[in-house]
Amino acid sequence: MTFRVLGISGSLRKKSFNSALLRAAVKLAPPELAIEIAEVGALPLYDDDVREAGYPPTVEALRTRAAEAKGFLFVTPEYNFSTSGVLKNAIDWLSRPPSAPVIGKSLAIMGASQGLSGAMRAQVHLRQMAVFLDMPVVNKPEVFVRQAATLFDADLNLIDEATIKSVRALLESLERLVRRYEK
Repeated sequence: MTFRVLGISGSLRKKSFNSALLRAAVKLAPPELAIEIAEVGALPLYDDDVREAGYPPTVEALRTRAAEAKGFLFVTPEYNFSTSGVLKNAIDWLSRPPSAPVIGKSLAIMGASQGLSGAMRAQVHLRQMAVFLDMPVVNKPEVFVRQAATLFDADLNLIDEATIKSVRALLESLERLVRRYEK
């Protein structure tokens, strides 16, 4: 049985290492895990007045895909010691009633940075959000892609074997977690 997972990058930058890391994950996923990338740059800023009037089409499309997914992969940069506003905005839209499509679904998190943190603090904040959203999170391995510029080639292909191994291990853990919580 193949499980569909929705992957979301928290970066809009064309040459984003986080988006490149997500694309690498699609290729590295075990056969039982099909990762589909959701683009979230066109989502409007979350506004509860807008939600009450009816979800905008871009939001409704994302919520439909999220409802069909068995789990999620969030790939985040770190901005000001936290996750990006783009990813937070997507989570806000996906966590609202009725039938918030992220609630209770499995989640894996990873992030890349050009510095030494590998988006560590942003990942901690995502884990805090996951507690509120009742999302079981892959605990091990943690994937902090440090000094990302040295791990990707000029075309943003992941070329570092240790990072490839870590991403594969994370995705294998996500597949097991999704299977455990499959209803």
